[in-house]
Amino acid sequence: MIFLFHAGCCAGNSNIASIHMTSLLSGLNPEQLEAVTWPHHSALVLAGAGSGKTRVLTTRIAHLLQTGQAHPQNILAVTFTNKAAREMITRIAAMLPINIRGMWIGTFHGLCNRMLRMHAEDAGLPQAFQILDMADQLAVIRRMLKERSLDEKSFPPRQVQWFINSAKEEGLRASRVETQDSYRRKLAECYQIYEGICTREGIVDFAELLLRSYELLSRNELLRDHYRARFNHILVDEFQDTNRLQYKWLKLLAGADSPQRAAIFAVGDDDQSIYAFRGAHVGNMKDLERDFAISKVIKLEQNYRSHGNILDAANILISHNNGRLGKNLWTAEGHGEPVRVYHAITDIEEAAFIVDEIKALQADGLALSNIALLYRSNAQSRILEHSLFNASIAYRVYGGMRFFDRQEIKYALAYLRMIAFPDDDHALLRIINFPARGIGARTLEQLQEEAGAAGSSLWQAALKRCDGAGDTAARRANASGKSVAGFVHLIQTMQQACAGLSLPEIVHHVGEMSGLMAHYQAEREGAERLENLKELINAATSFVHESEDDSLLAFLSHASLEGGEHQAGSYQDAVQLMTVHAAKGLEFHSVFISGLEEGLFPHENSRHEANGLEEERRLMYVAMTRAQRRLYLSHAQSRMLHGQTRVNVPSRFVEEIPGDLLKRLRPDSRADIGSQPFFMSPADDARPVRRAAGSTASNASSRSVAAMAAHAPGLRIGQQVSHTKFGPGTIIDYEGSGADMRVQVCFSHAGTKWLSLAYAKLTPL
Repeated sequence: MIFLFHAGCCAGNSNIASIHMTSLLSGLNPEQLEAVTWPHHSALVLAGAGSGKTRVLTTRIAHLLQTGQAHPQNILAVTFTNKAAREMITRIAAMLPINIRGMWIGTFHGLCNRMLRMHAEDAGLPQAFQILDMADQLAVIRRMLKERSLDEKSFPPRQVQWFINSAKEEGLRASRVETQDSYRRKLAECYQIYEGICTREGIVDFAELLLRSYELLSRNELLRDHYRARFNHILVDEFQDTNRLQYKWLKLLAGADSPQRAAIFAVGDDDQSIYAFRGAHVGNMKDLERDFAISKVIKLEQNYRSHGNILDAANILISHNNGRLGKNLWTAEGHGEPVRVYHAITDIEEAAFIVDEIKALQADGLALSNIALLYRSNAQSRILEHSLFNASIAYRVYGGMRFFDRQEIKYALAYLRMIAFPDDDHALLRIINFPARGIGARTLEQLQEEAGAAGSSLWQAALKRCDGAGDTAARRANASGKSVAGFVHLIQTMQQACAGLSLPEIVHHVGEMSGLMAHYQAEREGAERLENLKELINAATSFVHESEDDSLLAFLSHASLEGGEHQAGSYQDAVQLMTVHAAKGLEFHSVFISGLEEGLFPHENSRHEANGLEEERRLMYVAMTRAQRRLYLSHAQSRMLHGQTRVNVPSRFVEEIPGDLLKRLRPDSRADIGSQPFFMSPADDARPVRRAAGSTASNASSRSVAAMAAHAPGLRIGQQVSHTKFGPGTIIDYEGSGADMRVQVCFSHAGTKWLSLAYAKLTPL
């Protein structure tokens, strides 16, 4: 845990007085000035994206110190990251050459840890209590489940972890958790046992830090009064991301119902509340207004990041949400360029378009690090990484791992390696006990000893055990022997089942037969890992279409090459790839938002969650407001999902933006894009967009339909057809003429294929 202090110059009040008020407040716009100089009352500052909220927070603290309204020990400031806390301290120290050591500035966890260290005995903790990170907490839960003989399939450790942490974040101990059914009663029992282990061993998890601190203040009136008297100014950054318990802790510390009330200065943006899955409760903003009798919400609406067209598009998009506090971002920087919208025929073409645009931006002198490629789901990065890799464009996955380096993908690839080459010791060690099958460290040590003695691979040693040909040590452990035999049988069964299958079918079968899919389905937070495993099927399908050698060994080599060295180092200029969640707080000259299709963004899960669509729209708003000068929105008519090509509907978010703010780019002019008005106006960028030679924007679509109809009566782009072998599909492209004409058909079950009309028997539907 990091504690954040800064020892400034040892200067007295005379030094504070020597700093002119005008120098501190100069350059603030009227709303920022109002917030910084707000009197000693609680305030809610609605700070839009790029509106200078960090400057307002730090200047507010400096102003309180400079004017004598507070001393350093009277100030407590809460941030959500240690990085933000460090930045705040650095800025304040630069503004005021005084010792600010007495201030408490840090994250919720850091501040609660500090309080508990100072009052460990009152909190019922040993002085030297240890803090569990998420991985350590999961290990304790697994140990607890094993000791209680609870099956991990019925009670997945991550599910139990989520249950415990969620209860704590609601301020609930195990005895107060609602148990309306037998399963929740068992989870509550697990919570109770887990609490006993933590108490016995003197350990606390992250959620416990806050809950224990809240309980300490709740029951200890003297301590509560002490802190209320000390911290009469409490400042909170990113207030929209607070959960219920964090707000209750702040409310208790500030004394909302006490005459000794502190002034809470909360800065946030309800339009950027995108962490409901972590427990964030956007309703805390309205609760703050009520609980602290806030008479006016100060709105920071002047944006210093983006051009006007980007802001106008984002404003109109977010206006479709209900219950907002309401604000409208504007800029003095001018309208700038329109938002570019690209409709691709396929996801491969979408990626190619993005790569072409990145090359053009780079040729215009823009650094790659000033370009961000955003996506809703991590699984989408695979095809983008592949296209960047092939184009030799350096990239870096921000806040995450490259597709082929992700945990679940490495497990799947290890199973695939065992099918192709079972003597691969590294692959065997990775998966022999994942998902868990009761093979412990001691069994592995024995297996390695046997392999070493025989000069063989671990697989050969495992086979010996199963044949009973090993020595006594190899046969003596009945349970471990059965577990190893079970693993051997699994691999052999997979080898037999996958014989003769296509590469995508092999990948699909391995995901199912290995238990990886079932394992991640049982995890509450396993949805993203499942999407990545399904995307691996897409990767195999694409590989078959692109490679002359579509064998499993060739695919494994391809995965190793793409998963290895191409991601740029921290020192290298590189395109930034990230999910929209990871992009929060960042900004870039040019931003691409890809995969804007219904079911992808907004995500299909949002349809089943309360206010899910509104959170998705806030996520889109965050994505759009990362762009400073140029914003691209792209979507594909067909996209490969789970190894099958599916036809998609453009995201409603694109349709919610007025057309006069957009510049619609069209792909190859041969394609009939239907009723969607994708076009290029004469005023559009002169940079060439993929278009057939000699065609124009106004007549390309009708000309392509007429040309195809002349050579293939009854067929057109978008026509539903049936093939005797591949089944039903949709014509999405064509090339050539007469006897040489080929059509590209997106089949429901067989993927996308090019077929010669002279030989293919297509029946219009």
